[in-house]
Amino acid sequence: MRPFLTLTRRELAGYFVSLTGYLTIAAIQFLVGLGMLLLLEALNGQPFDMPLTEAFYNNLWFFLILLLAPPVVTMRTFAHEKFSGTYETLMTAPVSDTAVVMAKFTGALLFFLSAWAPVMAYPLILRHFAVDLAAVDWGALGGTFIGILLFGSLYTSIGCCMSSITRSQIIAAMNAFVIGLGLFLASYLSHVVAQQPGWEMDVFRHISLIDHMRDFTRGIIDVRQVVFYLSLTVFFLFLTTKSVESRRWR
Repeated sequence: MRPFLTLTRRELAGYFVSLTGYLTIAAIQFLVGLGMLLLLEALNGQPFDMPLTEAFYNNLWFFLILLLAPPVVTMRTFAHEKFSGTYETLMTAPVSDTAVVMAKFTGALLFFLSAWAPVMAYPLILRHFAVDLAAVDWGALGGTFIGILLFGSLYTSIGCCMSSITRSQIIAAMNAFVIGLGLFLASYLSHVVAQQPGWEMDVFRHISLIDHMRDFTRGIIDVRQVVFYLSLTVFFLFLTTKSVESRRWR
């Protein structure tokens, strides 16, 4: 456990002592703030009967950030180690490959969540300054954070996997973005075949990230959705571990 915690702290330090980490947080907060501002301007004076979290979810900026942020955060996890020449030193340390992969994944995920943390205060700020705004729906707020956590876990594991197979951070980020975008676009299949009931429709609904996030922002937590995200996260972490172990065969 101690080597894992040490490597996790090392990974987090790599984000918070570099300018890139703070620029990433600033970019995420800028896009979130811009999306929230545009949403409030559109809803100003207009009655609406949905939680603010769900209204923001329907904003393009929300998914744009979720798709772009993880590849940027994770592109340095393994690729930077290989490029800088510290990869072999790390791999020869008295720690298992699985511990290295999990430490890098945990560090990247914690940084990703820390970049989103200020967003949780937005409903409270609006509640304080707005007039006749309904009380904060803590269920919807908690569900939204769980959705971001699960979504971030999946896309962080994809980013770590892509970073483990290349020396270039740019290539790692591009590969992670393409795979993540593919999963996101697959969510629209449930709407394309909406008029064709059958097992295909059930499968497409089960893999629809858009439908999942809509439920999360409403405060609805479906165990099947949680298992879906965790299963894919474990799968990509398994691939990452095998990619790291493959150095022994070269």
